[in-house]
Amino acid sequence: MDLSDKRLKLTSKRLTVLHQLGLYTTDDLLMYYPYRYEIITSSAFADWKIKDKVWFEGEVVQLPRSWRKGRLVTTTFQVRFQEQILTITIFNRPWAKSLNLNQILTIQGVYQGNSKVTAISYDTKPLAEHAAITPIYSIKAGIRQKTLQTIVYSVLNQLQDEIIDDIPDEFRQAYRLLTLKVAYRCIHIPSSMIEVQAAVRTLKYAEFLRFFTAIQLMRSTDGIRITKKPKIFSSKKIQQAIQSLSFELTADQKDTLEKILNDMGSTHTMYRLVQGDVGCGKTVVATLALYAAFLSGYQGAMLAPTEILARQHYISVNQVLAPFGVKTEVLYSALTPAKKKEILEDVASGKINILIGTHSMIQDSVTFHKLGLTIADEQQRFGVSQRKALKQKGEQVDFLLMSATPIPRTLAASLFGDMDISTIETMPAGRITPVTTLVKENSFRTVLDDVKCLLKSGRQLYVICAAVDENEEYHVRNVYDTTESIQKLFPQYKVACLHGRMTTDEKQAIMQAFNTNDIQILVSTTVVEVGVNVVNATGMIIYDADRFGLSQLHQLRGRIQRGSEQGYCWLLTASHEERVLQRLDVLVKSNNGFEISYEDLRLRGPGDILGTRQSGVPDFILGNIVEDTAMINQARKDALKVMESADNPDYQILLETVRKRNEKNAEYAD
Repeated sequence: MDLSDKRLKLTSKRLTVLHQLGLYTTDDLLMYYPYRYEIITSSAFADWKIKDKVWFEGEVVQLPRSWRKGRLVTTTFQVRFQEQILTITIFNRPWAKSLNLNQILTIQGVYQGNSKVTAISYDTKPLAEHAAITPIYSIKAGIRQKTLQTIVYSVLNQLQDEIIDDIPDEFRQAYRLLTLKVAYRCIHIPSSMIEVQAAVRTLKYAEFLRFFTAIQLMRSTDGIRITKKPKIFSSKKIQQAIQSLSFELTADQKDTLEKILNDMGSTHTMYRLVQGDVGCGKTVVATLALYAAFLSGYQGAMLAPTEILARQHYISVNQVLAPFGVKTEVLYSALTPAKKKEILEDVASGKINILIGTHSMIQDSVTFHKLGLTIADEQQRFGVSQRKALKQKGEQVDFLLMSATPIPRTLAASLFGDMDISTIETMPAGRITPVTTLVKENSFRTVLDDVKCLLKSGRQLYVICAAVDENEEYHVRNVYDTTESIQKLFPQYKVACLHGRMTTDEKQAIMQAFNTNDIQILVSTTVVEVGVNVVNATGMIIYDADRFGLSQLHQLRGRIQRGSEQGYCWLLTASHEERVLQRLDVLVKSNNGFEISYEDLRLRGPGDILGTRQSGVPDFILGNIVEDTAMINQARKDALKVMESADNPDYQILLETVRKRNEKNAEYAD
């Protein structure tokens, strides 16, 4: 129901308040949960401490007096409480001067010592009649807590009989959950914290159940697991390609490749996620899968989030497969019209066997002759609709997703329940873990001596900044100023900058020069986070490291562990907050991407880590994908049961609710 519905009797002023908070429907309002609660307790005056929040009944013994200074109106009066005379100060309540002697007030305020209280509010209702627990909401300037509390209370009362409970009775009874009607009341108007806990538990489960039901609905309607003709290819030729590599595949790489080839040779389309740490060798596995598609008479497509990564994949794939007669091309927006036209014609005719590119591959103008395998690298960077559009460019297309943001296997199995999952944990032989140092000062000079030694040895250096140019709001180091200052420090070395605002040709020229060691120090934004592979670059300085997530820092650090030489990473921060330093210290102590991603998930939630708006994983309002793993797994099982018995009358309300939300919210299904 829209909040402007006349039945709710909300004034235009109150609707404006709600719209300022992004609340337009009753669902929006009911799911706008308090972030904390104030518990009202009355204690003896003798127990009060300075800065304590206090609630008490007092008798007015001195009439109020008020004075104005600018826009601030200050009012003071005195009350008697437990034989103590307390001086009450309250601001911007000009009507307080109308109080009467001997009037009994319930006062909420902060004790300042010396029998003085700064009042937050007061009223004439007895303390015993006040709610024991007051919900506190996240609000904007100009919006009062009391106003929002009143609106929620009013709407909740009017909706008593209209709240649709979509949790099936069998699950509610099995897990001793509340009805949604009761849960909403207990979270917004609780009489105890026990009620709050019961409500949170119920509403968390409802979130998870709806999510996994949505995933199952998507699987059943999106044609993900359709029947297909098996792809037939020569295992002998695959082995020849493997033997041609300059390194031996790890056990995890072999296992993952075997599963992918089995999927491609099966009678159902592949929909598999390959996750692994930075540098674990996912790309070579994808390359061999593309070769299998070629041997089967199909074309392959690989989607990359950036032009730099697309070109890097092109070089890697072409290096492995060109000797076997595989024609590979790369497509991106900066190509000349003539070159684009040539590539598109060759893809449509089948002359090009493998096409690698950015979002430009999704355009309607790109037509494949016989597409059989699509691969999306850094899958969290792409929306559900983008992946779907690429998959639909062929018939019976197998689909492979790759992610360098690994999460624990059991959690991945739940969150990405519509996919088969392979995990590459073992690293290729010869990889040396970078030495990471946390520097509690945001200055290049703190690491100057170490950098001089690194450069003198013939190695190269990355310097990462959070901004391209000066930003007064965020006060972080920027690429342009940093490049200039470092060049002054090292006039004997070539220093260059790289960022996303550059043209494709400019970026390519810079990266080529860095790759050939014509540039020794590269000052860059996070544009080098993925796809940049310069073996000789073994040093990295990250300014304002506290501005980045742990997983992003780990990905950046992965740029300096591409070879067999020791890498060195310096995390610079001006922050002295213990919480910030402890978070960054995780990177100092660990180089395990699974541990780091798990900690990032715990600290920041899924939104930033998994690309939830893109991947289809919601940023749950109450649920925590790390702490609530057991509930997540149970909700997934229940959703599977719902879909297996989709004609069961007890499941219809849930299915209908999810379908409606899917139509409204593209984060769930596209």
